[in-house]
Amino acid sequence: MIPIHQRILKDIESRIMSGIWPPGHRIPVEHELLKEYQCSRMTVNKALSTLAERGMIIRRRKLGSFVASRQIDRTVMDIQDISTEAELAGHEHSHKILMRKIEMLDSTTATRLGEAEGAEILRLHCLHAVDGKANALERRIIMLDLVPSARAESFASVPPGKWLLDMVPWSKARHVIRAVSADANTARLLETERGEACLTLIRQTWQSSRTVTYVEFVHPGDRFQFAGDFHPNERGAIDQPPQGSAS
Repeated sequence: MIPIHQRILKDIESRIMSGIWPPGHRIPVEHELLKEYQCSRMTVNKALSTLAERGMIIRRRKLGSFVASRQIDRTVMDIQDISTEAELAGHEHSHKILMRKIEMLDSTTATRLGEAEGAEILRLHCLHAVDGKANALERRIIMLDLVPSARAESFASVPPGKWLLDMVPWSKARHVIRAVSADANTARLLETERGEACLTLIRQTWQSSRTVTYVEFVHPGDRFQFAGDFHPNERGAIDQPPQGSAS
């Protein structure tokens, strides 16, 4: 049997992740949760405290608890989408959805993501251009049980990365950068030669222990570079992940 504080936590987390409760939405006050779940104030407080520690809600004395804004999420681990990076650098960005498909997670991919085989996912392929020149091929997986609102989103006007940052909270991210050679299809889409050097950024984000999205960005090596300013935090660790830029 699931402990009551875990049930409260999961119910609130689900409403936030699905977009039912957007940033700034006020969470039901404690006495309402006490009545709904027939539990003690300590149990409710434990659930809310855990959500606050994860950065999903903000607790304000005498005012209540509110869904955290995405801007607060990004101050912890700064992840920007390609369109924002391009615009900040003074370039024009455009994108085109090449594939949008709902399918079941196969065993190999499930193992790589640490998710259950057969889980429903949205698979996206997207081509990004900067100043009219192909800049990145995006291959993305979104877990639909955690992000059900993605099921009805076309991503025609807003690219997937930007949409996710604006809509879905996350608590952990991992970046892996690799050098690869362009295969025939990648070379055609990125308007380069087969076998040409490309840079691949692999990014996975989680909410608690669950994957929100997994994405691979393939960039032509002669038009893109990863660069960033790094600063040690109080524990001596690096607190700024690499950012990409068109070159």
